[in-house]
This record gives sequence, C-alpha cells and structure tokens, in this order.
Amino acid sequence: MSIVQNLLASRALEALASPHGVDRYLELVNPMWAAREVRARIVDVHREVDVAGHPPVATITLQPTSTWQGHRAGQHVQLGVEIDGARRTTRVFTVSSPDSRQGDRFTVTMRANPDGLVSRHLVEAEVGTMVHLSQAQGEFTLPDQVPDHVLFISGGSGITPVMSMLRSLQRRTHRGRVTFVHYAQSPEHQIFADELAEIARSGYGIDVHLLHPELGDPALSPPWLERLVPGYRDVPTWACGPAPLIDAVQKAYADSDALQVEYFKAPVVSTGAAEGDVTFTRAGSTAANTGATLLEQAEAAGLKPEFGCRMGICFSCTATKKEGTVTNVLTGETSSLPDEDIRICVSSPQGDCAVDL
Repeated sequence: MSIVQNLLASRALEALASPHGVDRYLELVNPMWAAREVRARIVDVHREVDVAGHPPVATITLQPTSTWQGHRAGQHVQLGVEIDGARRTTRVFTVSSPDSRQGDRFTVTMRANPDGLVSRHLVEAEVGTMVHLSQAQGEFTLPDQVPDHVLFISGGSGITPVMSMLRSLQRRTHRGRVTFVHYAQSPEHQIFADELAEIARSGYGIDVHLLHPELGDPALSPPWLERLVPGYRDVPTWACGPAPLIDAVQKAYADSDALQVEYFKAPVVSTGAAEGDVTFTRAGSTAANTGATLLEQAEAAGLKPEFGCRMGICFSCTATKKEGTVTNVLTGETSSLPDEDIRICVSSPQGDCAVDL
C-alpha cells in the first residue's frame, strides 16, 4: 500500500471524516478511489450462452479498486448493486478468471436467473457501471502444490470455479494430467464452449468430457467413473454443481477424502416468526421486530443511518447495541452482550433489542 493509501486508511483521518467516512468523500471525486471499501467498474459484458426461451449467461469483466486483494482460483465474491435508486442488493458469484493479484481485473460468469434481481441487472449492465465488491472468499481452492493428476466435475453454472482452476493451471503451465467432466443441458447451453473445444483439441494433458442428456447420462456411477479415471477415489477431485450432481458424486466417492465439493452458503433469512420490539434509543422510536436486519428496520422506521457496503465488510454502519440478542445473517452466529458494537447491515434482532441510533 502506498504512503497516500496508508494515510487515507488511517483511523485518524477516518475519525475526522466521521460520520460519513473517507470513502464517502473519495467516491464523490472518483468512484475508483477508495481507502477501505472495495468497488469495481464493469469494463466488458460478454454473452456466453443465449438460447431462445432460456436465461442468458454472460461473463462480466471487472476492474476493481486498488483495495481489492486478488483471489485464488475457486473463490467467490459478493457483488452489490443499487437498481433504480432502491436499496443495495447483494449476491454471491464465483470468479471465473485465473488467480489474480491486488488490483487485477477479473471476471465473474453468471446466469440471468429470472427471479434474480442482481444477476439480471448485471447481465444487461452497461460498460462503466459501478458495483460494490467484497474481498474474495471461500476454501474451494487448489493447493499450492498441485497433484500430478486432478479431476474436475461440474454441472451447469457450477463450471465457473473449476474453470477458474483450469485456467490457472494453464497459466502456471501445469505439467500434470487434468480430467475435466462437465454436464450441460444441451450443446447449445454449454458455457465456455469455444474455449473448451480449443483446449480439447490442443491436448497438453487435459482430457475434456462434455456431457448432455442426448449423449446418455452415466449418472456418475462408480463403474462409469472407474472406466473414465481408474482408481478415481484416490484422485484429488473438485466438484461443483446442482444438488443432484453433488449427491451423486458424494455417493460415488463414499468415504474417500480425495473429494472436495462446493456449496454456496446462503445467508440466514428471517422465518417471519420474529417477536418483540426494536428500539432506536437516540431517535426515541420503537417498532415491532420484523426479523429483517437492523439497518433495514431502521430505514423502514424513517431513519437514515450511515452505511457503506451493506455486506458486513466496510464497518461504516457500526452502531452500539445497548441490549438484546442479534444474529449475524452471514454466519448464523448470535450475540447477547450489552453495549456491543455491531454491524447493523448484517445483524438481525432476536426478540426485544435496543440500538443507539
């Protein structure tokens, strides 16, 4: 980090910029300037799959701020967008490009889910659109020392983390063997089709198997996997895809410790059975607890608390919980300590709760 960045990120300057924080002022001058927060500009949108009657798939290329620390192949990020002036909405997407370093451009590849507000917005986004970004997260990654033979199994959009791994191995000029198995709904639905076809032609130790229903479905049975990769239970394997595929893979590998699978952990959501009241002590207002985050409940009560990322990353929304129990909607952890500093954007009250807002 440069001397200027160290100064901008200092606690002293952050205190002087209170209550809005340094990043609020930097963003007004240039959205790509940041001291602590991470943002990114969309620099390209490329359609990967566009089949009539089906949601399109696109690869979004992002130029992050210098506060982005890079990623390891297989990790994911949270992207936040503000659509039509509404509150920021955040979703998780896997990085599809090779390993990156601080400030490097990277890509995410996503299907425009008909019910997905964020994915539909991003697939149709214009170049130059700014998004809010988390640091890369996740342990579904390759080891520093890659084994001589690795097996990747994916289905549908689950191809993105293993494609990131494959691209990283190619860039590292990995000399070992790679077996790549992917299920798609049809050849027309195949993501990264041209690139995978070129990889299959070029060889270099990469064995590509692109499967779809009209070719017959082996259901990843042990006999089929054994024919494909003899002794597969001892081959380090990374699998990502829909639940039926992962279930089949886990059954085929039984108790083998060679298998790693990816499950995206959904945020904890309210069951609608919230009880008690939420009191905003400084404002002197009380409202029935809806189970939403304290930031959302404060906004619904007409308050305008300070916030930044709305992802629990930047700490701009930190406030003091005077009493009550809250649940972190990202981790599921609960806390009942009095006079506790919490991030209200990711804290949901359980029962009666009082916050200094």
